[in-house]
Amino acid sequence: MQATSRGLSPAGWLLEQEARALLTRLNRVKPFALQETMVAAAAISQAAQTAIEKHLMAGRNQVRTAILDFLRWLKSPEGIASTPANAQKKFALLRLRFNASLTQFDIFSDALTQRSEAQTGIWLAGLDAAATDALKIAGQIYDLPPVICYLDRGHGAAIRRARTRLPGGEENPVAVIRVPRERMIGSGVASSLFHEVGHQAAALLDLVESMRPVLKAKQQDAPGEATAWNYWERCISEILADFWSVARLGMTSTLGLMGVVALPSYFVFRLSLEDPHPVPWIRVKLSCGIGRGLFPHRQWDELERVWESLYPPDSLEPEKRAILSMFEKTMPELVSLIINHRPKKLGGATLAAALETDGRQPAKLTGYFDEWRAAPRLRKRAPPSLFFAVIGQARADGRISPEDESRALRSMLKYWALQSVLDSSALCVARAAG
Repeated sequence: MQATSRGLSPAGWLLEQEARALLTRLNRVKPFALQETMVAAAAISQAAQTAIEKHLMAGRNQVRTAILDFLRWLKSPEGIASTPANAQKKFALLRLRFNASLTQFDIFSDALTQRSEAQTGIWLAGLDAAATDALKIAGQIYDLPPVICYLDRGHGAAIRRARTRLPGGEENPVAVIRVPRERMIGSGVASSLFHEVGHQAAALLDLVESMRPVLKAKQQDAPGEATAWNYWERCISEILADFWSVARLGMTSTLGLMGVVALPSYFVFRLSLEDPHPVPWIRVKLSCGIGRGLFPHRQWDELERVWESLYPPDSLEPEKRAILSMFEKTMPELVSLIINHRPKKLGGATLAAALETDGRQPAKLTGYFDEWRAAPRLRKRAPPSLFFAVIGQARADGRISPEDESRALRSMLKYWALQSVLDSSALCVARAAG
């Protein structure tokens, strides 16, 4: 190990080399706009692209400045006089910042690299548009964060919400939604997607925080049912996300949920106090209850009976059956509380009103499907969330086959992706003209 003529100790020289190596690697990280290859229709929205690039560029600049400051400190009188252990402590913190910056890059890279895949990239852009539409509410009291989707293995979807903390502590500029690859392409993908959108919407409206006092009060008012209300409070984040999905999609949401949680019986009835998701058997019944409350129709009773026939609770031990029965007993009131909840950010409006659920009653969805069969071009006028709701209802009614459903969805995902490009171009022209 050599010491230099600049007065650095062997330890100082080693740390200088390591810091310069970090700087060299950092300089090789290029903006996504200079390295991702994708057709225009597969690209993420301009808002998302801009937000991500600005965020990552600012992070890289901060790390670069920190590295240069460290190098200057090493050669300063204070740095030369410092102990090797103290210098190493400073470098270790610097490397953690460097790694956090690369982790953030990888998070977005995972979501963007698939955009270069034939067909997949266009489908993902279509899902971006659908997720953005699912976030919209009457009065639009919050700014819509950019949304980007990507595919991954497994059965469940997940979201890294916008405005939450990324590794390193910085605020996430976009919502990143992981969609299970096995859900592509059928209407069930919307169930998973819109559930995750529900988490983002709940955060924007502070729904979990505003619902918890209501559920705590129920624990006090009904001590005989306190166990159930305590359970609902613990699971309220996932319940609200399911509510958002059902409110947007109707039967499409519940059928899609069944497809996710239809596991061996042990898991369907497994009650874990650590899991924020309701036990799957109850979760499907609660989804039916939400649908029944928002969209009164006998189809919910019929679907619930089908679910019970697939997973009869007869063989459960008496204690577990008693707990599940208590959950079932309190479900209608829970659903009513959510539907009629008036969070402060909605200015007195109920959740059901903000989500404009009157326009998605089963009869109306069936009517749309009839119109679209007579004139297919009309379906292009529907918002993506409405299209998914209509197709899922038709699937539940046995009026469209899985094969035709998949073809229709592929077509519309491509259309929404292309439309997003055209809308973005038109906006750019309008801004230039203005």
